[in-house]
Amino acid sequence: MLLWAAAIAHAELQFDVFVGYGSGGANDGIVRESAWFPVACEVFNDGPSFNAVFEFSSQQTGGGQVRRLAIELPTNTRKRFSFPVFGGAIRYATWQARLFDARGKLRAERPDVRCRNIAWETFLLGGLPRSFGGLPAFPALPGQRTELQPDVSRFTAEHFPDNPIALEGLDALYLNSEKALSLTALQVEALVAWVHGGGHLIVAPEQVQDISSTPWLRTIVPVDFGTSMITNRTGGSFQAWLQSGIALRPDQALWSSSSPTHPAVTFPGAPGRPPVARPGQPGLVPGGNPYASLTPDTDFERSEFAWFGATIREGDTLLQLGELPLAVQTRRGRGLVTALSFSPEREPFRSWKNKGWFWARLCGIPGEYLAGFNPNIYGGSSLDGVFGAMIDSRQVRKLPVEWLLVLLLVYLVVIGPLDQWVLKRLNRQMLTWITFPAYVVLFSLLIYWIGYRLRAGETEWNELALVDVLPRAGQVELRGRTYASLYSSVNAKYRLASDQTYATLRSEFTGAWGGAQDTTRMEADLRANNFQADVAVPVWTSLLYISDWEETADPPLTAHLRPQGIQHALTVQNLLPRPLPHAHVAFQGRLYDLGELPARQSKTFTLSPNQGRPLYDFVNSLAGPAAGNRFQQAANSRRQAFGRDQFGRLDLTPEHVIAASFIAQLGAYQGNQRIFLYPRGVELSPLLNRGDAVLLAWDQAHSPTSNPLRRFKPPRTTQNTMLRLAVPVAPSAGS
Repeated sequence: MLLWAAAIAHAELQFDVFVGYGSGGANDGIVRESAWFPVACEVFNDGPSFNAVFEFSSQQTGGGQVRRLAIELPTNTRKRFSFPVFGGAIRYATWQARLFDARGKLRAERPDVRCRNIAWETFLLGGLPRSFGGLPAFPALPGQRTELQPDVSRFTAEHFPDNPIALEGLDALYLNSEKALSLTALQVEALVAWVHGGGHLIVAPEQVQDISSTPWLRTIVPVDFGTSMITNRTGGSFQAWLQSGIALRPDQALWSSSSPTHPAVTFPGAPGRPPVARPGQPGLVPGGNPYASLTPDTDFERSEFAWFGATIREGDTLLQLGELPLAVQTRRGRGLVTALSFSPEREPFRSWKNKGWFWARLCGIPGEYLAGFNPNIYGGSSLDGVFGAMIDSRQVRKLPVEWLLVLLLVYLVVIGPLDQWVLKRLNRQMLTWITFPAYVVLFSLLIYWIGYRLRAGETEWNELALVDVLPRAGQVELRGRTYASLYSSVNAKYRLASDQTYATLRSEFTGAWGGAQDTTRMEADLRANNFQADVAVPVWTSLLYISDWEETADPPLTAHLRPQGIQHALTVQNLLPRPLPHAHVAFQGRLYDLGELPARQSKTFTLSPNQGRPLYDFVNSLAGPAAGNRFQQAANSRRQAFGRDQFGRLDLTPEHVIAASFIAQLGAYQGNQRIFLYPRGVELSPLLNRGDAVLLAWDQAHSPTSNPLRRFKPPRTTQNTMLRLAVPVAPSAGS
């Protein structure tokens, strides 16, 4: 018995928590503003078995929102798990992680977990290198603020996320082929889904066998590697590639032509990164290109360089030595895969003085940014508020500020001069001990009555789903974002849940002005990669919740686009058993109205450059200066308790949803102030910049999922879906 007690006393519980991108080391714990990031946990139980509950929360962002996960911890076992968390304006956030047993006893905790924050605009590259010294690096930019510096974070295979939503804060990922062998099936599925959703994967071979023996990796890279090594001097080819320009892809065009009078700088050029500035803005140096002025590294150029021979199956050659490819790039869905035919972790590349610039150019960071982009940027409204303004309950009405001031003035007059005058006329000044409490009770009842008249009603659930259709191997991945507004007529808790393959839940992000996510109360139980949650909604209050999710499904619609001279023919097939009443397509800076798509039928449309409407004009007329910055007013009004109703409301129409989907057409800065912040993938302009068309179809009064997000029956409910499909241009005949 004494020996057993001594064993328990000496038993240790290892409890490690990693917040953000990376898992140990100086380049880890990175979190991007307004983006999802992973939280990884590792628990080793060297004592008696017990059932545990992991709890994760923060006081700064989403205060009152707790995530829990039940785990079993047998003796001498190690458990690893991860899940995505959304970060708002979390520059000074700290996180708390606790481990309880079944009796609620605290067994371990990490009370003050901190992370490094980077700005919404900057570039983040993840790395799964073979060794710590093989991690890519970007050139240091003197004078640039820390949060604006392009950054790199190192992963380990053990803590790599198994949920593609957790990877969406990354712009690109470097993968050494040797590390690919260590990834689990769930991690591989998450990685591939992230690529098809818009990520950029850079693969380097350590050994050819690593790729040839890994079916998913052999399929995703655009080349076939030979088994023999080739050795030669580079002869200045690397240096010439760096100095020849930034060589951005179409979706990375530095100057966007969304409007001839409103060109925008795309920053920093990765799929999903938004336009953020306009020519002449402080901090940008038009024409400045530090790539062109790089000093050659003669030792590197004279060294023997080894690489694997490769045969190109598809894609474009970015870098070659003679006629042999060194870097080949191809599309995979909305994302990119770049295959290197050499290992950047070997000499002489590892000692090359300009290797940081190589990674910067390979990832598409514009030279103008590296030449001195250091603006004093601040603020930014949240695009969540725009969607919230569309679906918020119309039962909620605000008290105009002028009426509030009138009510306050009347109250002060009644309890002060009027009370004194009346009692003085009656010569009963001592009655103030009775009249004053009476006035307080009277005005309290009046305020309650006003609140009841303004806000009383029935519990209401309004839902809007943005669903990106991502074709993949005969089926599609549906990447959805469900915005749900819940109005409660009583103080109550409501159950929300998801059974989808990947699903998360967060509250409304109020933007940089709001400081963080909304501080609503939410308790979420994590189940594999989905959730079950209870949310608390105060009486007469409307709150916004967002569920990000992804699942495999049959395609709801398909589309094909082929050139016909200066025109293009678009064929759309609606595979659903119901018509889609409103369909539009955005292409080459214009928006075309396609009308209704009949159920289970196909229609062909001709897209002509002299038809449709300029997309910039369309967005500007609904959301921009031409509309009095209507979207910004609506988003900002949601943070105000008093005001006029019309400022905080937008009609739920397909046109408003389309305008929000292309909000970056307006740019991202107004002076040095950001216009809107939003997670990657919500805004679709990068798809247009790379030459694709974007089909948007309105599925009215339908939800994209069979099981609803809400697990209760409100008296009032609405649900609508916007399907969004990127359509690449098919090669012309004979090309």
